[in-house]
Amino acid sequence: MAGDPADPQEPDEVTEEKRESRARIDRARLARIFGDVLPETTRDERGESDAGGGDSDEWLRRQVPPHHSG
Repeated sequence: MAGDPADPQEPDEVTEEKRESRARIDRARLARIFGDVLPETTRDERGESDAGGGDSDEWLRRQVPPHHSG
């Protein structure tokens, strides 16, 4: 009988597998359109250091505009 809540083979029922599959397709589609904006893991989790490397004080000194250096 259609609409019977006891019937597990309802066509309207969305299984967990279908949800995961749809989510995977949606993520791939968004990545294709917009690119990977955010990585799955952070730099801390991957153990990567800053791209500039070195001391953070040195980075700060490089950011000072010429008219403020003394």
